[in-house]
Amino acid sequence: MPNKALVIIPTYNERENIVFLIENIFNVLPQADILVIDDNSPDKTAEAVEAISREDSRVKLIKREGKLGLGSAYVAGFKYACNKDYEFIFQMDADFSHQPKYLAQLLKEAENYPVVLGSRYVKGGAVLGWSIFRRALSRLGSLYARYLLGLSVKDLTGGYKCFRRQVLEGILATPINSEGYVFQIETTFKAYKMGFAIKEIPILFINRSKGISKISKRIIFEAMLRVPALAWRDLRLIKKNT
Repeated sequence: MPNKALVIIPTYNERENIVFLIENIFNVLPQADILVIDDNSPDKTAEAVEAISREDSRVKLIKREGKLGLGSAYVAGFKYACNKDYEFIFQMDADFSHQPKYLAQLLKEAENYPVVLGSRYVKGGAVLGWSIFRRALSRLGSLYARYLLGLSVKDLTGGYKCFRRQVLEGILATPINSEGYVFQIETTFKAYKMGFAIKEIPILFINRSKGISKISKRIIFEAMLRVPALAWRDLRLIKKNT
């Protein structure tokens, strides 16, 4: 297995999923470490993770004081990974919509590509269990961002990724204020603008069977506003440098 891998999992009320998810991840990547970043879940997700970490040093926990958001959770995880010199850093959801079985393929592709995305929208990828409205929302979100940002990546709003450390070091060198869908778009866009090659692999995305979805109208509205802001900021940088 390549040098030190870390799987970052943000959580909020994921006690029903997290123990089984950790077990499944280690079945695929037994030499990886797992970092759970919990936003003080009322269902005591953090306590479940702490119990595992006392018996298994591969499991790490950052427990935050409140619900601070997905984007800031990943930023905290990225900083942790870079400070600890992990070479390959994964991000994934805690609800099994991102199946652990794909971790091995993501890691294999990351040996040749600095950014690898688990994609629902390349050939062989699919979504199971979503309503027609949710499918359309996700598809249109990716198309909207691709058009405005000039990217060829087909699944810009997906959150199942593997980065090499140098990519995250570059991403962290500039401010990140996005949450939700836009966080996923912004990090991929920044990697692309820094010149890192991006590979998409097909995955079957399965809608959560336990817990409650975190999607909200605020996240959707943020995406509509923030994506044009990313495009405008990039255009300004191009004009500044010409």
